[in-house]
Amino acid sequence: MTKHILSLTKTLLRNILPVLRARFYFRKAVLQGSKIRIWGHPSIHILGKMVINDRVRIISTITPVELVVDTGAIFEIGENTYINYGVSISAKHCVKIGRDCLIGTYVNITDNNFHYVDPDRRNEIPPSSDVTIEDNVWLGTRVIVLPGVTIGKDSVIGAGSVVTHSIPSRVIAAGAPAKIIREL
Repeated sequence: MTKHILSLTKTLLRNILPVLRARFYFRKAVLQGSKIRIWGHPSIHILGKMVINDRVRIISTITPVELVVDTGAIFEIGENTYINYGVSISAKHCVKIGRDCLIGTYVNITDNNFHYVDPDRRNEIPPSSDVTIEDNVWLGTRVIVLPGVTIGKDSVIGAGSVVTHSIPSRVIAAGAPAKIIREL
């Protein structure tokens, strides 16, 4: 009987704690479902609007996930999206991630470069360009998505790629800068 109670307790903790952790970390966000889960301890700063849809899973165990939404910015994560550890996403204006996406370890997504290249203007913040990752996109480990990029539905971005321009739907792209390798 004691083993059964212990097993039941472990199962409850394994299933309930990630949901409670999500409620705590996303307390300033708009939650669109009850099955949002977080494992580990992410770094989340919400000054704008963050929308998290149902069945979003965030693994922040080995290296914290960083999610930053600046004042007046919009950041949205679609239903059933998986974000792995070490991911860093910054929304200064608008970042949208579609449903059923897989975001690999150490991916970096930003809608602003945070400084100009010109040495005389490096202390100025340039305007933001929206980033959109459409439904069912897979970003491999260490992918960097730069401002103004749209990644089309059902596409795959290979590990270590730097996405500097928009990628169409149903393709595999890789490299620095990312180029289309083949269609799916």
